[in-house]
Amino acid sequence: MPLELDTRQRAMLRAMGVHVWLPGTAFAPQAAHSVVPVDVPQAKAQPTTVVAVPTTPVAMARKNPVQARPSAEPTSIAQPTVSDLTLGALDAPALLARAAACQACTLCAGRKNSTLRFSETLRQADWFVLGDPPDEDEDRAGQPFAQAPGLLLDNMLKAVGASRTSHGATGAHVSNVVKCRPPHGRIPQPAELAQCAAYLQREIALVQPKVIVAMGRFATQVLLNEYPELATLPLGKLRGSVYRYQGIPVVVTYHPKALLRTSADKAKAWADLCLAMDVLQAPTVDNP
Repeated sequence: MPLELDTRQRAMLRAMGVHVWLPGTAFAPQAAHSVVPVDVPQAKAQPTTVVAVPTTPVAMARKNPVQARPSAEPTSIAQPTVSDLTLGALDAPALLARAAACQACTLCAGRKNSTLRFSETLRQADWFVLGDPPDEDEDRAGQPFAQAPGLLLDNMLKAVGASRTSHGATGAHVSNVVKCRPPHGRIPQPAELAQCAAYLQREIALVQPKVIVAMGRFATQVLLNEYPELATLPLGKLRGSVYRYQGIPVVVTYHPKALLRTSADKAKAWADLCLAMDVLQAPTVDNP
């Protein structure tokens, strides 16, 4: 399906700092990383202006696994502990209450607020945006993607016709890879990431997204835990491919904080969002 931008979407791209390229210009998005290939059907002709869209749109069935090199046993990250398996029976209000009172790891020591949030009435959302650990602003607000990074994310979502206040095909649920701010901004440890992975898994089960956008190094690390051979690769090398987390397609991109520091990467982030849109527009094929 060709990507057509209306006046509103073009305005949102300008708010992101992304320029619109016409066919024949020198710009080309970063080539896809070849470690984790996916099935690529024949793309339709693009009669309209293309805005930093990957040269070969990826259309894939949601239930078909991504083909990756055989790997060793998964690492401990993103594997829930026995004590956390009871989260699988909780509804949204109970999960929020459990996260707010959670003391399963040392991250709770400096927490003002848990950043786990749902809309007032839990609704399904096709987009699930996962960010890195909460910073001071997110901890204070008690929600993911606060202040300037949150504003940029909202503009990015508007550019693809999605919103964190909507639901269904245009809905975007946002979350942090851990729900508490690490004390003094330190790096979360593997055991802490594993504890919060149980919350993430239940959160995804409740939202039922059709694509997950991993924004940042830690979000990517947890979601790509099934591919340990990719653990040492920089985020830029992981872009351009579609992975899976518990059967759900995953697209990797930069965190809005990084985009605010390096505006030249905004065009790459737009290409990543276009890849996520290709995933959402792909037909669903059941396995035989």
